[in-house]
Amino acid sequence: MSPSPLITRTVPALRRAVDNLRKRTATVALVPTMGALHDGHVSLVRLAKRRGSRVVVSIFVNPTQFAPSEDFGAYPRTWTADIAKLAAEGVDIVWHPGVEAMYPEGFATRIVPEGPALAGLEDRFRPHFFGGVATVVGKLFTQCRPDVAIFGEKDFQQLRVVTQLARDLDLGVKVIGSRTVRERDGLAMSSRNVYLSPEERQTATVLYRAMKDSAGRVRAGEAIRPAMARGAETIAAAGFALDYFEVRNAKTLAPVTSRNDGPLRILVAAKLGTTRLIDNVAV
Repeated sequence: MSPSPLITRTVPALRRAVDNLRKRTATVALVPTMGALHDGHVSLVRLAKRRGSRVVVSIFVNPTQFAPSEDFGAYPRTWTADIAKLAAEGVDIVWHPGVEAMYPEGFATRIVPEGPALAGLEDRFRPHFFGGVATVVGKLFTQCRPDVAIFGEKDFQQLRVVTQLARDLDLGVKVIGSRTVRERDGLAMSSRNVYLSPEERQTATVLYRAMKDSAGRVRAGEAIRPAMARGAETIAAAGFALDYFEVRNAKTLAPVTSRNDGPLRILVAAKLGTTRLIDNVAV
């Protein structure tokens, strides 16, 4: 049985633990999570182990990236199972602060990202979101002081925002994206998938199929507008309430008009019942 990771709950304890790793000339890789870990998260940890000699995983459900109408209180929390998964993967440190440790009394500083954070995708429907993400990730980077940090590509706009953040603020962290891990039927793994009813779970695979179909049409030379319209119709016909279904430049998230406008990425967000799902695929 693998030894359990060291669990730290205060910044001084975390920094002592990371300093001890540094004394052994370790390269530290950070995997930020909100817990409720699944195989997608495990894949991030495994990539972190390939990119660093020691791994820190943070588990913190960040209240500042949830709007009052969203699911902060109901967000799944599976601490015992999470630690068992991380122990099995040989994680060195778990950073598990309480809200009072991350946002102590009198906390008054926020990071307000622009650039990819204002691409008109997630930010159009969750205008609070990337400010909360940027602030907490900025704190995680300065608290853990990693050499590299691993983020999943499923949250593609977030990956672009965090990459820009690390670069713009000279945080000394290399941000690495990890491919989306999917169920056998194509549904992207997500902690929120547990909210889906059995019937909704079957329907949810339509998102991936529609993206793949539209991506194939664009690659085959079909114009972007009709290719994307067909996919959007498929998603809506399955019963989703569609927020966006768009193809963007994969590096800048800028809108595109043809397949010659740089590397392309299709991004989608849609609600099925009460569950909002996001996903993306390369074109």
